[in-house]
Amino acid sequence: MKTPHASLALLTLLSTGAHAFAPNLHRAPSTALRATPPSQSNFLTPELAASCIATASGTPLYAYSLPALAEAASACLAFPNAYGLTVRYAMKACPNGSVLKYFLSRGIHIDASSGFEVRRAMEAGFQPEMISLSSQELPGDFADLVKMGIKVNACSVSQLERIGKAFPNTNQKVGIRINPGVGSGGFSSSTTGFSKTNVGGPSSSFGIWHELLTDGTVPSIVETYGLEVERIHTHIGSGSDPAIWQSVATRSLSFCKIWDTVTALNLGGGYKVGRNPGEKTTDLIEIGAPVADAFREFAKENNGRELKLEIEPGTYLVANAGALVATIQDKVSTSDHIFLKMDAGMTDVLRPSLYGAIHPITILPGSGKSSDIGTDTESVVVVGHCCESGDLMTPKPGEPEALEERTLRKAEIGDIAVMDGSGAYCSGMSTKNYNSFPEAPEVLVTAEGEVHLIRKRQRLEQIYENECDVPQGVF
Repeated sequence: MKTPHASLALLTLLSTGAHAFAPNLHRAPSTALRATPPSQSNFLTPELAASCIATASGTPLYAYSLPALAEAASACLAFPNAYGLTVRYAMKACPNGSVLKYFLSRGIHIDASSGFEVRRAMEAGFQPEMISLSSQELPGDFADLVKMGIKVNACSVSQLERIGKAFPNTNQKVGIRINPGVGSGGFSSSTTGFSKTNVGGPSSSFGIWHELLTDGTVPSIVETYGLEVERIHTHIGSGSDPAIWQSVATRSLSFCKIWDTVTALNLGGGYKVGRNPGEKTTDLIEIGAPVADAFREFAKENNGRELKLEIEPGTYLVANAGALVATIQDKVSTSDHIFLKMDAGMTDVLRPSLYGAIHPITILPGSGKSSDIGTDTESVVVVGHCCESGDLMTPKPGEPEALEERTLRKAEIGDIAVMDGSGAYCSGMSTKNYNSFPEAPEVLVTAEGEVHLIRKRQRLEQIYENECDVPQGVF
């Protein structure tokens, strides 16, 4: 679909942040983040953006690039390994059925975080044996899922006991998720302190604390119920520091020595993706090659035991394959700031607001405007459409409660904003329906520029259709 928008796309670095706490709107303005605007977004030209908007019948919407999904899938499937590899998509990152079905077509398996995700994956076509469940809340129907063939990792001592009681003395196969004592978080240099992106270490509730394996607690439960441990699982967070990741991989292999029935080691995911210029994306070959060597060394030291490797990428597979497309619906000024207001916000992008992350955004001319919208720049604060002081698109990097201006090309009401790097933890993780804003639609863009609707825009009545009236006379 061709449109008059064949212009130079305008870009600045913006945040997708929104936070439950009010930003500091009265502090002195900081030096605005500056960057040379690239010519277009990651994959949306002005023409393609217009086609996405037409297909979705307006903004906001999420767009996903099929070629970008393919490139990321190929990179993960090429992860170095010694004796076999299973790539599991952490589907919580973006659970749209079309995305799931594409990864299924590439032979990628599933990492599910709830019983509901398990059934959603099966609905998309995944066979039960292709699905691994690691959940903070063990589903009430977990026994039924196990009988179907789902691979369940016990993520706490009580979960392991519940599995044992459901399948006593049957040699039921089970995986065990271990907290190895350290973590890796994108906004924290600490490997043991609390960080929202750190899911390992003493400040994390994820997994069974490693000392409970070495002190005999977990082996005793396994023996009591006659379970067969076939998988060891660790996941430390989203930092992807090569040294930490490789150290944890080596340590995780030591846990595999406890049971000679273990056939696979799952090292999780959390591979960092660079969304902005200068940000480094995890080199999977760099972090994977030494791990493959460690697997070979393990085999030499343990009577030829050849363990298979499992990884669980989420962000790596979809982050830069997705973009949020929104409209600048208002522009206001105060004595300190110029504010651009999008017709999207924390209802569509929430995770960066929790961490103060920044994403690139491209400003395209609105419908009917000249393709030549100039090269003037201005420092602005970008906010969302919610009646919420924390609906902030541009927090200070790493500080979600601190407002910071961004420098971008001048935008006017009606212009289009394309926020790249929004493929992960946006459509699947947001405050959708806050202020009764409907869930945004999703589209898939092919290499040929075809745009396909893969989720309809939610209708208002769908937001409240599950509400029930109380009996007459209660009020």
